[in-house]
Amino acid sequence: MRIALTEFARRHWDESSSGTKIIGLSPEDFVAFCNAALEAGSPLVAGYAAFCKHLFLENTTPTKSAFAPITDENRHLLRSGYAARREGELAVLERWFEGLAPPRAAFLDVILYSRAQLRAEAADGPDNEPPPDCEWGIVSVIGTLEPVEPPMPPITQMRNSLGRQEGGSGVPIDRDAYAKAVAFWEAHASVR
Repeated sequence: MRIALTEFARRHWDESSSGTKIIGLSPEDFVAFCNAALEAGSPLVAGYAAFCKHLFLENTTPTKSAFAPITDENRHLLRSGYAARREGELAVLERWFEGLAPPRAAFLDVILYSRAQLRAEAADGPDNEPPPDCEWGIVSVIGTLEPVEPPMPPITQMRNSLGRQEGGSGVPIDRDAYAKAVAFWEAHASVR
């Protein structure tokens, strides 16, 4: 199988989880959608490390955008708190909108990790879940308005730099990418 769903990415179908909620497609149908896009010639776009790729898909579902700009009209809907994405990870400070209706995402940014990275994270990381048998594993999906990767949130870059034992990828912080992320996320927040 070229692309498969990791257990970590199943959070996109969990109503209690933060981040993009995939609406209108089962996990199995979503994986088939990704593989069909690859077979039809959709390119894999380079990510933040050699083991990371992006697959941008036109959103044919009611799935919403994962983030929105902060304005004077919606600033009062911002919330913050500590959260871990899964058991075994350190809780980190996050900021999000609560009660804001995000627009429908025009694109789905499917974030993929290579088989080798999935195996390394499974060996060193906080879960005991074996990686799927695939070339590329879906680790995250971001609903976006354009077919471009939004900057990785600064806290995600920090978690990644902590290493696989803490739920990160082990990639050190790139100061330029971090500065761009701070500028973007100072003006945007995720939507729950």
